[in-house]
Amino acid sequence: MLHRNMTGESALNPLPLLLAGPVLRRVEARRLVLWLATSEPVQLRLRVAGQVVPLPETGPLAAGGRLFHHLIDAALPEPLVPGAWTRYTLEVADPAAPVGWRDLLADEPDLSYPGQSGPGLRWEPRVASLLHGSCRKPHHGGAKAGGAGGAGDGLAEADRLLQRLLAGDATTAWPSALVLTGDQIYADDVAGPMLRAIHQLAQRLGLPDEALPGVGPQGAATAQALVEHPMGYYRREHLLPRQAVKSGLKDILFGGVAKPVFTTDSAHNHLISLSEVLCMYLLVWSPVPWQGLDLTPPVGLSPRERQRYEREAAALEAFVQGLPAVRRAMAHLPVAMIFDDHDITDDWNLSAEWETVAYGHPFSRRVIGNALLGYLLHQGWGNRPEAFADALPHLKAALQQPGAEAHDAAITHLLHFHQWHYVWPTEPALVVLDSRTHRWRSDLSSRQPSGLLDWESLTDLQQTLLDREAVLLVSSAPIFGVKLIETIQHLFSWAGSPLVVDAENWMGHPGAASAILNIFRHPRTPQHFVVLSGDVHYSFVYDVKLRRRTRLRTGARSPDIWQICSSGLRNTFPSGLLAVLDHGNRWLYSPRSPLNWFTRRRHLRVVPRKPEGLPSGRRLLDASGVGLVELDEHGRPWRIRSLLADGRDVSYVPREAEARWD
Repeated sequence: MLHRNMTGESALNPLPLLLAGPVLRRVEARRLVLWLATSEPVQLRLRVAGQVVPLPETGPLAAGGRLFHHLIDAALPEPLVPGAWTRYTLEVADPAAPVGWRDLLADEPDLSYPGQSGPGLRWEPRVASLLHGSCRKPHHGGAKAGGAGGAGDGLAEADRLLQRLLAGDATTAWPSALVLTGDQIYADDVAGPMLRAIHQLAQRLGLPDEALPGVGPQGAATAQALVEHPMGYYRREHLLPRQAVKSGLKDILFGGVAKPVFTTDSAHNHLISLSEVLCMYLLVWSPVPWQGLDLTPPVGLSPRERQRYEREAAALEAFVQGLPAVRRAMAHLPVAMIFDDHDITDDWNLSAEWETVAYGHPFSRRVIGNALLGYLLHQGWGNRPEAFADALPHLKAALQQPGAEAHDAAITHLLHFHQWHYVWPTEPALVVLDSRTHRWRSDLSSRQPSGLLDWESLTDLQQTLLDREAVLLVSSAPIFGVKLIETIQHLFSWAGSPLVVDAENWMGHPGAASAILNIFRHPRTPQHFVVLSGDVHYSFVYDVKLRRRTRLRTGARSPDIWQICSSGLRNTFPSGLLAVLDHGNRWLYSPRSPLNWFTRRRHLRVVPRKPEGLPSGRRLLDASGVGLVELDEHGRPWRIRSLLADGRDVSYVPREAEARWD
């Protein structure tokens, strides 16, 4: 039987050996970390600059009959040469090969740039430039009537930059990293065609079924039953758990009625089972798993749902066409990752009461836990492999027995795991915050949004920063955000409705706000802070200075802070609404506005930067793309740009005339 995929090609061929990757993760002078997924449990070896690199004797993690995950953490016998192009390849044991090993990447020409014989890297101890971005929704533009399917992909723009650099463009230094600051997948907002692809891929890979706990009488008791359920497409919000309210705080939160545990308004196709999460990652990182999938609409869709399905399919077709470029870029740049809420579910850990309700229900606990297991396997593991020695046995057991006791034990372990943050020893150091699982709960009400980092984590952060000249600080949510938007979030939180506006910002919690600003003031913390953020679906840059000219005791001048937000890679803010908020923020909080006196942020001087080419008055960039930051020898940004999916190259220019004191 012939199957139609998105390009109309026949799909009778068996699964390729290499399903996804290689994804380059950490790179140090004598260390190389790579991630990949294969359809067979092969033995691998690494060759760097022509030399075989001994690998630890650790096998892959098996997720099913045809899915195996590998993480190679190699100690290099010779240090990398700074600035030199270093080719690498992966070889698989093959008794039929002349020397017993076969080049796994030899049949992957799309992984190489023109003029190159395979993937490679350039390592420098000092960061001269880096790429960063967040919020990559595959079907962006296809969910609404009139949406544009060809929204572009910021990661494909990263690939185009690398191709230009290898072709001789000397205007930009080779990026030291690709920093993904959150929402690498949208587990809570999945297109119908993507869900259809997920289910077919899970069957092709032989992923095991999973018993689902705590389902209602009309729900699906297993992952397979979920595939066949009449509400399995565009109606999953009716299958997700609802919390019956009885008394106390739940009465306050839910108004005395049963409300959904999950707060996203896009939960029509929320990922539920572990197999769905595993397949989602493969499909957003690699074109290979899309081969041979039949994306004709499933039976049972209403006319309106079928129309939406077709719009989303058009958007996904453009997305899939860009995946070879995305895969190639991720094979050539060290990729640093950290989760945000959509990697797990919308409003994840927003408040203490959200946590109580979500983790108190066995079904929602499983859904959240499955997303965390997927994050560990595909993202967290490569950030700092040594941190997960205790977690990997739990992960292995969960993959082998989904739905069993070992699966729940693995989820319990991850819900109590607090080492998702990490530091890469670049110069300046890349310090990545986990602002999702270390929350500072509100002292006023369990309904109020939690602070993004608790006191203990902020204290540890200060110790990490001591005596560094400069730092690249990754915070998924901007530390210094748009003042009008934060004021609106504060008002909704005060009125008891923080979920309406995703009221998560650093300044919304007095304790966390005061602590992070005191870190900037500390006399031994860096002189130059580059804060890289995402989350908000628009891009902007602020130059921030503490009001005081000196820091206590040492006489050192106040630190320079650059708040750089790049969002999204493939997502945007509603354009009309953002224009209103952008102009409103400029007028209501102009340098002479008395409103600044009522919303002060501990004596800060904030200088907005104008994205070149935008209409007069616009300071917020609403377009898909990837951020590019170029640094001088002291770790100070000398040029900040957005490389947009429509081909534009937008620089951010300081507007000193608009400087204001907060």
